[in-house]
Amino acid sequence: MDPGLRRGDEPKSAMCGICGFIALKRDIGGAELAETATRMAGAIAHRGPDSADAWSDPEAGVALGHRRLSIIDLSAEGSQPMQSADGRHVISYNGEVYNFPELREELEGLGHSFRGHSDTEVMLAAISQWGLTAALGRFVGMFAFALWDRKDRKLFLVRDRLGIKPLYYGRQGDTFLFGSELKALKAHPAFAAGIDRSVLALFLQRNWIPAPWSIHEGIFKLPPASILEFDASRPDAEPRIERFWSLDDLTPSVGSEQRSDEDLTDELEELLSLAVRQRMIADVPFGVFLSGGIDSSTVAALMQSQSPEPIRSFTIGFDNQTYDEAKDAKAVATHLGTAHTELYLSDDDLRAVLPKLPWMYDEPFADSSQIPTYLVSEMARRDVTVCLAGDGGDEMFGGYNRYLWCEQIVRRTGGLPPGLRRGLGRGLSGLPPHMLTAGFDRLNAILPASLRQRDAGDKLHKLAGALQASDVGEMYDRLMTFWPCGSITPGARPAESLFARSGDWPSLDDPRRLMMYLDALTYLPDDLLTKVDRASMAVSLEVRVPMIDHRVAAFAWRLPERALFRHGRGKHLLRRVLYRHVPEALVERPKWGFQVPVHTWLRGPLKDWAEDLLSEASLRDAGLDAGPVRRQWREHLSGTRNNQHTLWGVLMYQSWLSEQSA
Repeated sequence: MDPGLRRGDEPKSAMCGICGFIALKRDIGGAELAETATRMAGAIAHRGPDSADAWSDPEAGVALGHRRLSIIDLSAEGSQPMQSADGRHVISYNGEVYNFPELREELEGLGHSFRGHSDTEVMLAAISQWGLTAALGRFVGMFAFALWDRKDRKLFLVRDRLGIKPLYYGRQGDTFLFGSELKALKAHPAFAAGIDRSVLALFLQRNWIPAPWSIHEGIFKLPPASILEFDASRPDAEPRIERFWSLDDLTPSVGSEQRSDEDLTDELEELLSLAVRQRMIADVPFGVFLSGGIDSSTVAALMQSQSPEPIRSFTIGFDNQTYDEAKDAKAVATHLGTAHTELYLSDDDLRAVLPKLPWMYDEPFADSSQIPTYLVSEMARRDVTVCLAGDGGDEMFGGYNRYLWCEQIVRRTGGLPPGLRRGLGRGLSGLPPHMLTAGFDRLNAILPASLRQRDAGDKLHKLAGALQASDVGEMYDRLMTFWPCGSITPGARPAESLFARSGDWPSLDDPRRLMMYLDALTYLPDDLLTKVDRASMAVSLEVRVPMIDHRVAAFAWRLPERALFRHGRGKHLLRRVLYRHVPEALVERPKWGFQVPVHTWLRGPLKDWAEDLLSEASLRDAGLDAGPVRRQWREHLSGTRNNQHTLWGVLMYQSWLSEQSA
C-alpha cells in the first residue's frame, strides 16, 4: 500500500505553481500535511487556476502542493504531484521541457512505458534512468521543481539554467518551506520572517532584489541553474547547493567562432527557429508579445514563418507619442500578416494596476515597465494561454546602449590620468540635466530617427558617474545604481551580491562582454524575467522566451565581437536574421526599451498617490531617511530633474510595506 496520500480536485489540464514543506521535528498526520500544502497552493492559484492537488508522506513529514494551468496533456494522467513509475520519486513541477517528445522516444527504446503524454512523466523517467544531474543536462526548457526521493529521504529543489521560473525556499523554526512565490510560503503557519534591512538597502540600490536574497530574513531565491539538496534525515544540516550549468564554463569559448557572417547568420536562424518551434508546442491557443523592436519582431517573424495560420500578436500603446511603439509594432504585424491586437493605456488603466503590484510581486520590485507588462498580459489572456516574448535578446547579443557607452569610455579615456577623468565626470555632473535634455531635444529635431536620444540629460549624468569609475566593474555598478550604498537606509548597508564579488567574475578582455555576463546573471533573471513571470502568471498566462534557450546562449557566447557590435550598435547578427523576414526600415529606430512615462505620471495622475507615500511621516515610519527622498521629490515636481527611477523604487517599497500592514 502506498503511504502517500492525495487530496485535491480532479485535474483537467497541466502546470504552473509549486509549493511544499518538510516538518522536521513534529509528527503531523497525512491529512494535516496535505491540507497545509493545499492551502499553500491556494495562495498561488493564479499560477494554475485549472486544478489543485497535494501529496504527502506522513512518515517523513513531507508535503508537496501543485496548481495546474492548461498547456500540455489535458488529461488526468498529467496530474501533479506525480510519482515515478518505480515509486521512488515524487515531483511537483512548474515549467515546460520542450524536447520531451524526443526524450520520451529515447526512454521508450530503453524499456520505459508511459501512462499519459505529459513532459512531467518523461522527466521522472529520465531522472530514474540517468540520475538527476545528467537528466538536467538533457532537458531543454524552463523549469522549477521539487523532487522528493522517498528512498534516501532527500528533497531536491531545481531551477532552470537562466532563471526563467522562480523558486523561493527557507527555514522557519522546525519547518523547511519552498514555493514558486512568497505567497505560498506565507500561507504556512510557521512563516514568521521579518524584513531584512540589508536586503532593503540592496533593493533601493538596484530597484530589484538579486538572488539569493529575498526581502524576508532567512528566505532565499534559488539561483538559476542550481540544485538544492536538503537531507531530511539530518534536519539540523544546512541545504547543499550546486550548479549544473554556468556561463562561466563557456568563457573559454568566447569569440571562438571565426566563420563568415553568412554562415553564422544561417546557424543563428536555425537555432532560433528550433527554439521558437519547440515553444509553439501547446494544446492551447498561443501568441506573441510584439513591440516592434529587434527581439520581439524576430520572434514574431520566426513564429509566423512556421505557422500555416496567422499568429496572434499583442502590443501596448501610449497616448504620449514619445513613448508609443504601438504604431511600429503594427507596421511589423501588418508586414508579417499576424492577427494583431493593440491596447492604448489610459490614466484609469494605470491607476487600476497600482494596488495590484504589491500582491503581484510579493516583495518590493521597481521596474516601472511592470505596469504595461501586466496590462499586455491581461489583454493577451483573453485570447490565448501561452505567449512568446523577446526577452533576453539584449543580454545574449549585446543590445544595451550601456555596453557601447562603457566601451567608448574605456577606449577614449583609458589613457587619461585618473584624476583628469574623474574631474571631467564631476564637471559634467554639475550641469543641470534639464538644460542638457533641452539642448538634445533641439538637436533631435534635426537628427535622423535612428540617432535621436530620449532623456539625454539624465543619461549624460549616468555617464558622468561612469567617467569617475576606476575600472569597468565600478563603471557598471554606477550605471546600475539608483540610491547609492545604503544612502537612505540608516544603519543598513546593502547585502552582498555578485556585483561586489569581482573575484568571482570571469576574465574577459572586452568590457562589453563583462557587462553582458553580469546582466545575464543578475539583471536578466532578477529584474526582467521576474517582471514577466509575475505579471503574466497573475492572469494565468504562460510566457516563453526563446532568445534564452541555453543552446542559443551558448552560441551567442562563442560569437566574435564583429558579429555582435557593428556600426556603433549591437545585435549585428540578430539583425541579419530579422532582415531576412522584415524590411530594415520597419525596425530600425533608437533603442528605448519597454519604457513608460512614469515621470509625467508622477507629476500628473499619480501625484497625490506619490505625495502620500513620500510624506516625511510615511518615510520616517518606514525607517527611511526622509531628507534625500523629499529633496528628489521636490526636484522632480519642479521639472529640474527626472528622478522617476529613484522615486519609483521608494514608492514600490512604501506601497508593498503598506500592503503588509493592512
